[in-house]
Amino acid sequence: FDKLNDQKLGSSLRTEFSISSLIRKLLTETIGTFFLVLTIGLTNLWELPLGPIAVGFILMAMVYMGMSTSGAHYNPAVSIVMTLHGKLKPSDLAPYLLAQILGAFLANFTILILVGSSFSVGPSPEANLLAILLSELLFTFALVLVIFHVAVDDSTKGNSYYGFAIGFTVAAGGFSVGPISDAVFNPAVAIATIVFDSIVTGRSLESLWIYIVTPIAGAIAASKVYAIQRPS
Repeated sequence: FDKLNDQKLGSSLRTEFSISSLIRKLLTETIGTFFLVLTIGLTNLWELPLGPIAVGFILMAMVYMGMSTSGAHYNPAVSIVMTLHGKLKPSDLAPYLLAQILGAFLANFTILILVGSSFSVGPSPEANLLAILLSELLFTFALVLVIFHVAVDDSTKGNSYYGFAIGFTVAAGGFSVGPISDAVFNPAVAIATIVFDSIVTGRSLESLWIYIVTPIAGAIAASKVYAIQRPS
């Protein structure tokens, strides 16, 4: 009986630890995504010419903040490929996605309070569909490939530059293709921003699919290339 009770106690403690660990991870994902979207929205509304630098810097800071706790994904495309590569438990994927989208929605609500208006991401009206899709696919590909090499790969484990590499990739994408696709590279940013703005202003959701399908496709392509570069 004592052995049975010890087994039950051990199982209970492991369950409690697992739940507690997941809560810490989800809180981190919510906070990181919140500040990322808050910065994107405010620099967008102020029309700051150096907005991509601010976005890259806040992402870099949030990556350093959350890497040791949640892996600092802040992006459903990243979480999906990390699950495919066994770096995130399949049972944690849906909670991660919900936490990221929640953080993005909270940021949009905060922007409405701070500024009195909502904002939305969206492609340039002058850009053709192929250019928009390629812009989002290529720089999401670049972002995820960088993440694999600087934050996942065993050969670079323990480095101190991973945050810079990730943040600068997003900033480079913002300057390069921002005028074409708005440089989103993140389904959570798009879902929360476009849906929230639609609720507030009644604007169309027609571009939403671009920012869900294309970043995920780019992330999966990057994971396949990484697997070729670094075969296990």
